[in-house]
Amino acid sequence: MRLTLLLGGTSSERNVSLASGLRMAAALREAGHEVRLLDPATGPIDGPTEASMRERAVGSAWPSDAELTALRAGDRSSSLPMHPLVRDADCIVLALHGGHGEDGTVQALLDLSGVPYTGSGAMATAIAMDKDMTKRILSHCGVPTAPWRMVPVSAEVAIGALGLPLIVKPNREGSTVGLTIVKERGQFEPAVAEALRYDREVMCEAFVPGRELTVPVLAGEALPVGEIIPVKEIYDYECKYTPGMAQEVFPADLSPEVTQQVQRYAVRAYSALKLSGCARIDFRLTVEGTLACLEANTLPGMTALSLVPQSALAAGMTFVELCDRLVVDAVR
Repeated sequence: MRLTLLLGGTSSERNVSLASGLRMAAALREAGHEVRLLDPATGPIDGPTEASMRERAVGSAWPSDAELTALRAGDRSSSLPMHPLVRDADCIVLALHGGHGEDGTVQALLDLSGVPYTGSGAMATAIAMDKDMTKRILSHCGVPTAPWRMVPVSAEVAIGALGLPLIVKPNREGSTVGLTIVKERGQFEPAVAEALRYDREVMCEAFVPGRELTVPVLAGEALPVGEIIPVKEIYDYECKYTPGMAQEVFPADLSPEVTQQVQRYAVRAYSALKLSGCARIDFRLTVEGTLACLEANTLPGMTALSLVPQSALAAGMTFVELCDRLVVDAVR
């Protein structure tokens, strides 16, 4: 098939998106597809530019504010419905992370083109990106999640309701961008200010100690559960994209009962949020054996260090087969 792969974009997760997209492009070409690359922020990416980009690593930090401001000033996303690389494609492959690529904006624009695309639709993507809305839906459908409060809320009320430590994070961001673990009263306001740099809405969430679990769901079926063991207190941006900063175990060393329960919760969350394609649902497992859903990722990373490819491999699916499956499912 003739595919156009969208990567890059203008979010804080731009570097991760570029790494995911370049790796997916190589896999899809190996599967026999014709793949063109299109960055909504800067335009088409030619062969020499792609070859140069492949030499770069994701890095342990997201782009600077100045870089993102410049990219957003020249953003070309609004032209996507009529772009020649979109109009003549059999399918659009989405490797965007965060921002307009994962808040439903790009999906809504692609709906206008009439060309099928990988991942969830505009409404489901927008809802899943909104952590507050996601938690409301999960709570309603019986998927346990950590208690939370939305800013504006005073430090006293937040700490009284959620205890310490607590998490302060942007409501609509990924890869732990702008996230702070608040361990004492004096850290609260600076943490809120940091989160407000990335989103106008900020969530305060109870910190759930325990094991970090993740469950990819592909076309409604749960893949093997993974456990993430970061070298730091939390699985942050640096741990996710720096080799050696985290150990990922697939399948996770869990009892059959816990494995089945977390997979059931993941599929229930996937269904309740009306997701499609491949999504990743993250959980914490406490020492008491209780589960808490942290969030749903509608366009999970596909880098060499990312979790979904590792889970797929544990299920006997190569990365080439995984990427090809995403396209086939989207066209079907």
